[in-house]
Amino acid sequence: MTSLTHFDAQGQAHMVDVAAKPSTHRKAVAGGRIDMQPATLAIIEAGTASKGDVLGVARIAGIQAAKKTSELIPLCHPLALTRVALDFLSTAADPSRVSNVYCTATVETVGPTGVEMEALTAVQVALLTIYDMCKAADRGMTINDVKLLQKQGGKSGDFVAE
Repeated sequence: MTSLTHFDAQGQAHMVDVAAKPSTHRKAVAGGRIDMQPATLAIIEAGTASKGDVLGVARIAGIQAAKKTSELIPLCHPLALTRVALDFLSTAADPSRVSNVYCTATVETVGPTGVEMEALTAVQVALLTIYDMCKAADRGMTINDVKLLQKQGGKSGDFVAE
C-alpha cells in the first residue's frame, strides 16, 4: 500500500503540493443510488413532488457540489472544472419491493490533480437532494453504494472499479 499523501513526515495533515505536477486531462466517474418505496419513485417520475422537478434540482445540486468540493473537504484543491455531468436511472419495482434512483457523476478537468473527490461529492449531494425533496413522502429512503467507478489520467494511471 502506498503512503498517505495528506500527511507530512511528522504525521501532520497538510495539503499536497501539486505545483511540480504537469497539467493533464483528468476524468472521474462516481455512482450511487437512493432506495425508496415504489410510490415515492412514482411521484418523482410523474413530476408531482410538491417541491418541484426532483431530478432536475438534484442535477443542479450535484453540479454545484462538484464545484464547491474544496470548500467541503479541507485538503482538496480548488479546481477549474471543465465538465460536470450527472445522469439518473430509475428502477421501478412491483409495490412489494424497493425502487431506486441511480446517479452517475462525470467530472473532468485539465490540471495537476484528479477529480475523484468532486465526482463523489456530486453524487452524494445529488442523492441527498432527492432525499430532501421527497422526505415528506418517504423518510425511510437510504443512500447506498456510493463509490468511484473509474478515473483517468494522472501519475497513478487509470482505475476501473470491479
